Amino acid sequence: RLQQALEAGQFAITAEVMPPRGADVSAPLAHAHRLRGLVHAVNVTDGSRAVMRMSSLALCRLLLEAGIEPVLQLACRDRNRIALQADLLGAHALGIRNLLCLTGDPVRAGDQPAARPVNELEAVRLLQQVTAFNQGLDPVQGVLPDGPTDLFAGAAADPHSPSWSGLQRRLARKQAAGARFVQTQMVSDADALK
Repeated sequence: RLQQALEAGQFAITAEVMPPRGADVSAPLAHAHRLRGLVHAVNVTDGSRAVMRMSSLALCRLLLEAGIEPVLQLACRDRNRIALQADLLGAHALGIRNLLCLTGDPVRAGDQPAARPVNELEAVRLLQQVTAFNQGLDPVQGVLPDGPTDLFAGAAADPHSPSWSGLQRRLARKQAAGARFVQTQMVSDADALK
């Protein structure tokens, strides 16, 4: 629904749920069920604010099984390129098509500041990897043996960025890398939205 709405030039609405800090998914599933029919898709955060939580991929699959379209947020901070590639292919195999490619919040902002970040890729390079998979390209052997993926990848932008020109340059790089949509934090300033 999200991809169809955006490609048709329609106004699209998404909401966000956070995976639990434990293994009980009843609360985020209940929140998502209340959103059914009100939004096009539900984003599932991935280690937001560098705090340990359940896998975004797992909760996305549970949402899909419940008939709720998820947006898998995928942060580069905690995974090297091999792990990110595995998650992209796994998401596709599980029927998850919407992705929000993120660099990720710095580890020092979280509840385990001594953890080691990976950051081998960042959002632009992750978008380039999604684009390559969608073209059927394997980064090592040239061609994916079972054909291209069909992932609908987006990027994030901060509408309150202190540097408008910097934000424009970064968004242009994300678009060139394959971003098909952009999501921002809530915008309450009409001029910033324009």
